[in-house]
Amino acid sequence: MATDRRTLLADAAVSVLAEHGIRGLTHRAVDRAARLAPGTTSAYYRTRQALLTALVRRLVALDQAELQEAGDATPAPRDAAELAARIAAFCERRLTGEGRRRSLARYACAIESVHHPELREILVPRENAALNLVRDFLATQGVADPASRTVTLLTCVDGLVFDRLVGGGDAVPEQEIRRLVEGVLRAG
Repeated sequence: MATDRRTLLADAAVSVLAEHGIRGLTHRAVDRAARLAPGTTSAYYRTRQALLTALVRRLVALDQAELQEAGDATPAPRDAAELAARIAAFCERRLTGEGRRRSLARYACAIESVHHPELREILVPRENAALNLVRDFLATQGVADPASRTVTLLTCVDGLVFDRLVGGGDAVPEQEIRRLVEGVLRAG
């Protein structure tokens, strides 16, 4: 039961952060979002930092599960256009609905991690099936140092998602991603 309650509170904290920003992330706001009695969040997470750390861990767990599932369910791309189309579809998921909410919270946490290095350690990108799919594609295309190039490519894509998120967009045009993929392949 305690684990379920902690998950409920962490999910509510993600929503509060996405809707109200870092200043709006309070124990009371999380209690209200979770529809629990006042003081419940404080009973599980005594400090704001403990609450923020739990929120970041939950975001990473949700992201990793999504990326693992996406990579496991997707066959290897046949060419750069197919890879770009898949990345564009993923970007759209990150910019709409539940994905948008998590993206807003994720970027707020990334900014906060500048002042709290322990959060940065939790947010570090991890291995997952989607990352491996991109890395393996680049390797089969003869790209030198595919692991490093994968990180560069996905960081650029993340920047495009951030740009659309703050600019009010709900998609990254597939052509923009295709140019990034082609650039990585040309630099080979």
